[in-house]
Amino acid sequence: MKIESLNNSNVKRWKNLLEKKYREQEGLFLIEGDHLLKEALNLGLVKEIMANEEDFEVPGIPFYLVSDAILKKLSNQVSGTKVMAVVRKMEEKEIRGKVCVLDNIQDPGNLGAIIRSAVAFGIDTIVMSKDTVDLYNDKVIRASEGMIFHLNYYRGDLDEAFLKLKEMEYKIYGTNVKRGVNLKEIKFDCKSAIIIGNEGKGMREEYQKYCDSLINILISDKCESLNASVAASIIFYEMSDNNEF
Repeated sequence: MKIESLNNSNVKRWKNLLEKKYREQEGLFLIEGDHLLKEALNLGLVKEIMANEEDFEVPGIPFYLVSDAILKKLSNQVSGTKVMAVVRKMEEKEIRGKVCVLDNIQDPGNLGAIIRSAVAFGIDTIVMSKDTVDLYNDKVIRASEGMIFHLNYYRGDLDEAFLKLKEMEYKIYGTNVKRGVNLKEIKFDCKSAIIIGNEGKGMREEYQKYCDSLINILISDKCESLNASVAASIIFYEMSDNNEF
């Protein structure tokens, strides 16, 4: 039976997941589009599927045939979508591999782009400060182009995270446009963690005490600074082994 009413209890429940507080309460979030659905299905994270075509039905997963109006109500894409799903949040695991630490990143598009670059260049774990934008924000998910499902995440107190990294014998690199060493002079190994700071303020000065070195990307004096996700991408490339890919 097709759900047509925007006042349906299921629609109200799904719509709640557009808000961070409900995502946190339920441990669930929404995705849209068949590409993201396939990624989530591969990890066994899909709880429910909602679509305007029965072709998206998957054995063993609750399926709801819904109207285009309902999908439009839930979707944040201008062009709309044919399928959406309720997905369980990913389990946080122990910090491992090459690490990116995000200090108060606020723009969801930046976080999504950083995730894409992290996957592209072999970063394994992203550590996020408590005040970094929500990982499950729809704009983050969309900007990640499905890569959100390919990393390990940890969100929490950064002082605790840095102490953990030190215990694990990681070398921690901060970013500082004025006092940093040229990125090209740094030799990264597999136990490396790079801190990417807030878009406007950069890395908090209080975290410099944890850094083994401060680095800087040399750019033309015609350009004042780089976007956080662009800077992260350049650093991730330098952290990667050229023979890895």
